[in-house]
Amino acid sequence: MLQTIHITHAQKLLTWYDRHHRELPWRVSPAAAKAGERADPYHIWLSEVMLQQTTVQAVKPYFAKFLTLWPKVTDLAAAPVEDVMAAWAGLGYYARARNLKKCAEAVAAEHGGVFPDTEEGLRALPGIGDYTSAAISAIAFNRQSAVMDGNVERVISRLYAIDAPLPGSKPAMKARVAELTPTERPGDFAQAMMDLGATICTPKRPACSLCPFCDDCLAFAEHDPERFPVKAAKKEKPVRLGAVFVAVTPEGEVLLRRRVDSGLLGGMTEVPTTAWTSRIDGGTTTDHAPFPAAWEAFGTVTHVFTHFELRLSVFRAKTARISTADGWWEPVTNLEAQALPTVMKKAITQAIPRAFEKSPN
Repeated sequence: MLQTIHITHAQKLLTWYDRHHRELPWRVSPAAAKAGERADPYHIWLSEVMLQQTTVQAVKPYFAKFLTLWPKVTDLAAAPVEDVMAAWAGLGYYARARNLKKCAEAVAAEHGGVFPDTEEGLRALPGIGDYTSAAISAIAFNRQSAVMDGNVERVISRLYAIDAPLPGSKPAMKARVAELTPTERPGDFAQAMMDLGATICTPKRPACSLCPFCDDCLAFAEHDPERFPVKAAKKEKPVRLGAVFVAVTPEGEVLLRRRVDSGLLGGMTEVPTTAWTSRIDGGTTTDHAPFPAAWEAFGTVTHVFTHFELRLSVFRAKTARISTADGWWEPVTNLEAQALPTVMKKAITQAIPRAFEKSPN
C-alpha cells in the first residue's frame, strides 16, 4: 500500500510538471525528453553549481555568458583561472568558481571530457557534494537519485508535517524523497519537486489550492503550511570592521591587487584593504593604507556574508602612478571586466560614484 501511495504521488506530480514546468535554459522540456532528447551533463552541472544559494533569475545571464565563452567543459578546463573568476564576479560564493575550474580540469584530464554518470563518480570530482551529484545523476543520466534542495525540503516537510527542526531533520526528509522518487522519469521528478517548491509551495502564502499534493498534504490539513520546514533559531551575525583604500591616478587608473587563492574571496581582485576576516576585525584608519598619501574619508559600505556582516571604512586618494610589487594599476573604464566581488564594487562606487557606469554606444 505504501509503495502504491508513493507511485500515486509521483504520478500526480509528473502530470502537474508536464503542464506547468518552468522553461529554463539548461533544461530539456518534458515533451523533448519523451521524444528522446537528453540533458547535457555539462549544462546541468554548470547550472547546479551556479544555483547554490543563488536565484534562477540571477543565474540565467551568468549561465549564458559561460556557455558563450566556454561551450564545452574542455573549453572551461583550458581557460585561464583569472578569466573564469572575472566571468563569475558578482555571483558570489567565490569558492564555487574555484571548484568549478578544478572540476572542469578533472573531467577533462581524468575522464576524457565526459562526466561520470553515477553519484559516486560525480562525488569524487572537486566541488561536487551529495546534492549536486544526485541532481546531475537524476537529471542528466536519468538515474533514480534522491534530489533535495531547499525547495524540496519545504515540499517534503509540509507533505509529511515533519516537526523536527532543520538541519537535524534532513536525513528523514532525504529518506522520504528517496521513497517518492520513481524509477521512470526520475530527472523530471526531481525538477518537478524543485518547480513545485519555487512556484506553488513557496515560503510565504503558498498556493495550496493549485498544488498536486493538496489532498495528501498533512501541513495543509493542519491549516498551517507556513510553519514548515521548522528551523532552528538563528544566531545573530557578528559584525566585522575594516578599511578599504581606493587610489586613483590623474589618468584615471585604480590600484588593484589579487587576493590569495585560499579563504574568503580567494583568487578574486580587490582594492587594497585591511586584514579583516569572518573572525577578526581589520584596521579601520589610514594607518593601514598601502602607501602614504592624502587619504580622504568617503563614508562606509556594508556587505552581508553568510556568516557575518562586514563594515568597511572607505578612503580615497588622488596619487601619482607609483610602482608597487603588490598589485597593478587598472583604468577605471576597464573595472567591469575585472574579477571584483560585489563588496569591492560597493567600495569603489562609494569612492568613484560612476566607476561602473557603461559608456553610451
